[in-house]
Amino acid sequence: MDYSTPCKYSVRLIEKLKTLDTQNVLDFELINKAIYFARKYHGIHLRKSGEPFYSHPLEVAYLFAEYAAREERQYYTTDLIITTILHDTIEDTSLTKEMISQAFNESIASKVEDLTRIKVNKKIPAGETLELVYPQNKKDILYIKLFDRLHNMRTIAFLPEIKRNKVIDETVEYFVSLCFVLGLDEVKKELITLSYQYKSLHNNYIFAANNASFTNPFSFLSSILTK
Repeated sequence: MDYSTPCKYSVRLIEKLKTLDTQNVLDFELINKAIYFARKYHGIHLRKSGEPFYSHPLEVAYLFAEYAAREERQYYTTDLIITTILHDTIEDTSLTKEMISQAFNESIASKVEDLTRIKVNKKIPAGETLELVYPQNKKDILYIKLFDRLHNMRTIAFLPEIKRNKVIDETVEYFVSLCFVLGLDEVKKELITLSYQYKSLHNNYIFAANNASFTNPFSFLSSILTK
C-alpha cells in the first residue's frame, strides 16, 4: 500500500489545519511526514468499526487542533499536532521513541512516550496514565488524552458490552473529572451523554456527574495546572 497517497482522513485533517492556521505557524511538511508514519506503522490494523486504525489518531489530531486554535492557541503547534498523530505508535506498533526522536525531535518523542500506556513492560489502564501525568503539570498531554477519549467514546458502540461498560466507568471516574479541572464543559457534557447512551445499566453516578454538587476527586489539580 502506498501510504504517501492522501487518504480521506488525512485530507480532512490537513484541510482543517490549513483553515485554522491563520498565523502560518505550522510546518505542513513535517505534519504530512507524521501522517505517513502513522499510516505506515499502524498499517492494515483495523478498529472495531472496520475503519483503519490510523483514522483514530488523525481524528484525535483534528479535535485537538480545533480546540487549541480556538481556546489554547499556545498549544496549536507543529510538535503537539505531530504528537497527537503519533500518540498510539509506541504503544501499538514497532515504532520506538528513538525512531521518533530521529525522524522528528526529542520533545515529540518524549510526549508520545508520556501518552503511551505501556509502562515497565506492561499495559496500564488509561486512568492510571492520567494519574502519572497529573503531578507533572503536562497540560498539553492531558488535552490530548481527553480528545483521545472523546473520539473513542464517539465510536464506543462497536465495542463488546463488557469492554464498553469498563471504558464508560473509567470515562466517568477520570475523564469527566478532568474536564472539570480543565474547564472543558462541552467535552464534559458530551462524555456524560455518550456514557448514559451506551451504558447497559444507567447508573445514577452518570447523572450525578452532570450535577453541580458532583464531587471532583481531582479538584486539587486546578491550582497546579494553572501555575
